[in-house]
Amino acid sequence: MSSDPFFSDGGLRRGRLGTAHLVFFTVAASAPLTVLGGGVTTMYAVSGNIGAALGYVLLAAVLAVFATGYAAMSRYVANAGAFYAYIANGLGRAGGVAGSAVALAAYNAIQIGLYGLLGAILGDFMDAKTGISLDWWVWALLAWVFIGALGVLRIDLNATVLAVLLILECIAVLIFDLVAFANPAGGAVTTAGISPGHLFGAGFGAVLAFTIASFTGFESGAIYSEEVKDPRRTVARATYIAVAFTGLFYAFSAWALTVLTGPENAPAASAEAGPGVIFGALDQYTGAVVADIANVLFITSVLAALLSFHNGVARYLFALGRERVLPGFLGATSSRSGAPVAGSLVQSILAVVVFLAFAMTGRDPVIDLFTWLSGAAAVGVVLLMTLTSASVVGFFRGRPGPESAWQRAIAPGLGTILLTAVLLVLLFNFDALLAPDTASYLKWLLPAIPVAAGVLGLIWGAVLRTSRPETYRRIGQVTEEGLHEPGLHPAPEADRWAGAHHR
Repeated sequence: MSSDPFFSDGGLRRGRLGTAHLVFFTVAASAPLTVLGGGVTTMYAVSGNIGAALGYVLLAAVLAVFATGYAAMSRYVANAGAFYAYIANGLGRAGGVAGSAVALAAYNAIQIGLYGLLGAILGDFMDAKTGISLDWWVWALLAWVFIGALGVLRIDLNATVLAVLLILECIAVLIFDLVAFANPAGGAVTTAGISPGHLFGAGFGAVLAFTIASFTGFESGAIYSEEVKDPRRTVARATYIAVAFTGLFYAFSAWALTVLTGPENAPAASAEAGPGVIFGALDQYTGAVVADIANVLFITSVLAALLSFHNGVARYLFALGRERVLPGFLGATSSRSGAPVAGSLVQSILAVVVFLAFAMTGRDPVIDLFTWLSGAAAVGVVLLMTLTSASVVGFFRGRPGPESAWQRAIAPGLGTILLTAVLLVLLFNFDALLAPDTASYLKWLLPAIPVAAGVLGLIWGAVLRTSRPETYRRIGQVTEEGLHEPGLHPAPEADRWAGAHHR
């Protein structure tokens, strides 16, 4: 172990997180109040689809099918590299490196993009309430300092901060839901907003594109699998809870918006007022104080998502550094907190460089920085889940175990097909995620970012196979000594991606 008083190679701290912690990290990454105030209103405005609320239930069902095989495999693979390790164990080591590149591109993109959104909404709020008027990047920089500081502290402290913020923002969303159902347009609650006939109509592709973006962060449970108390059960349990909660909660709240405005008026009201549909209703029916608190929670909702994604990227970098796929210094952890401090610092540096570059070139923090990068991230996450679902089939093929055929092959196979369909819908409707006046070439360039990252990762994996075979052999296999019970993390006998056998 390193003698440095701050840096250590002692690894992550086991046993600090339970099921509730993982649920908080996963749900906080999608930021419920941000989804309602920003995602749902934009979805109605862009798609014009009044049945869009059911899109959340539909996608949650797809993710539940995916989670069946993913949860079964989580009992055998516990690695801070999460989907990277799953793909390496199921599709081969070079495929795992490709998956890690997709993950780093996607999660860095959404994390950095969120700085633009936070800077804009915090700046507007402070200007309106205190008269303090500063450029968006100044507020983003203050948030960057806060996130960077938490990123090198104990993970259970991070989880506590996220839990408090998440509970408060969920309360704010519930208050809006109650207000909406207590004050329905026309005096009666209508179910048109959850009608399948309306969902599968015009704008359905755009609806899927926005609902996919709302589930970004779905992988969070697996990222912390080395720090949980019971790797065999905790990740699977937290994943199912998070999918069920977010799918139903977002669908109910999106329906509530249509009840408040009237289904036929939801697209126009959302296009005209955006988040103001939510906060204006709170101001009108509950008073300015509640509306102001909700606005503050809107800001902290983005802050919570920032913290969740920052921790996720830091652990990916840690796992890749520990296995020497990336420079070994990234595998350093804090001797005090056990946090992946090197990965955290690298992520912080990358984030500040990118968002300040956007600021210096005069790009809009929301229309450009946030929208561009969150769209690219959505493509990356769906691609990553598709590869992971396929890897479950490969992992269990020829491997004895207590899992049923549904868990081993049928569900992950079906999940792969469904996620591929979702990915294609997202790609063909990607322009729905962009502002109308966005340059046309960005419709292809932005989704190409995670795909290009995957190709580069695959090439790097092939290079490692020939130039550093020992490193290649260990890809996706390294976890902290003593983390698992015997046999919990069996290494695959065949590298199915490369078609070669390694022991």
